[in-house]
Amino acid sequence: MPLTPCAPLPTLLLIPTGIGCQIGGFAGDGLPAARLLAAASGCLITHPNVMNGAALYWSDPRLHYVEGWALDRFASGALALAPVRQQRLGLLLDAAIEPELQLRHLQVAEACRATLGLSIGPVVTTDQAVGVSLSRGPSGVSWGQLDAPDTLLRAAERLRSEGATAIAVVTRFPEDAGSDALQAYRQGDGVDALAGAEALISHLLGRHLGLPCAHAPALLPLPLDPGLDGRAAAEELGHTFLACVLVGLSRAPDLVELFSADDAAAAAPLQADLLHPSQIGAVVAPAGALGGQAVLSCAERGIPLIAVEGNPCLLAITAEALGLKALKAASYAEAAGVLLALREGIAVEALERPLPPLRPL
Repeated sequence: MPLTPCAPLPTLLLIPTGIGCQIGGFAGDGLPAARLLAAASGCLITHPNVMNGAALYWSDPRLHYVEGWALDRFASGALALAPVRQQRLGLLLDAAIEPELQLRHLQVAEACRATLGLSIGPVVTTDQAVGVSLSRGPSGVSWGQLDAPDTLLRAAERLRSEGATAIAVVTRFPEDAGSDALQAYRQGDGVDALAGAEALISHLLGRHLGLPCAHAPALLPLPLDPGLDGRAAAEELGHTFLACVLVGLSRAPDLVELFSADDAAAAAPLQADLLHPSQIGAVVAPAGALGGQAVLSCAERGIPLIAVEGNPCLLAITAEALGLKALKAASYAEAAGVLLALREGIAVEALERPLPPLRPL
């Protein structure tokens, strides 16, 4: 089908987690940027940490919720995405979660069934504690380890065998209420200490199952903080972070493995709205965080890269350092303008002054 000027331009929005991004590094504070870029592109594919705002969330048919491992595979050309009307959500709970806290999470799931009409169940608890521990790399980036990853995989396999088509996982995270790092994060000046371990868990399950997966940490509520930064406030509205995960996964696209370039043509008659990696029109990422697999895969395939300079982080992996060609944007608002130009077939350089003269060969 020929493109029309108003056809969607499928775009990847990447805001890596656990690296202290000033936008998207907190509790769903990347959502305004995602909503804007979804409107500008008509089709935005992004990962859960951009969309997850604990008790807050936003549904939009132009936004596609894709876990980081699957997003990397999509960007590399190994996966296609198949939009769905509804996923059946399996709920995976860590055996280390205390009974009262486990009940809070079950009540969130019940509320999402009764209030939002989500399809949730079955529920499986791991056969032993997962044993999550948190750490930081030399740069300050957050990371984590699991004592018993196999218990997660066994429980997830059981959910899949019982008919779950997407997995929401909740593991018990260590309490760190008095730490300086947590206080800095709550006041808008720090790194999300949980993010690296959360990414590890969702990547592990996604890679093993080939299903949409996302994670919510189980923690006790924190005491009130009058100096709380608004970007962290969504995490303090309730007893769990599970609601946004359930909503995001409820319409997360199915993951379709591609084994050859002909797979898209074979799949097209079966599902006209299949999102194939050949359709990616642009990728948007922080200017200092361009070293991830998805960005590099897109750059290798010649997909336009929009580097947002107005979202600093702990890293300095820039286009210049990597030898990449990038369209620079001062903010996500400017990135939206660049996307609109690409979508409408307007040369971005024609919008800049001075306009360089043509150079005859």
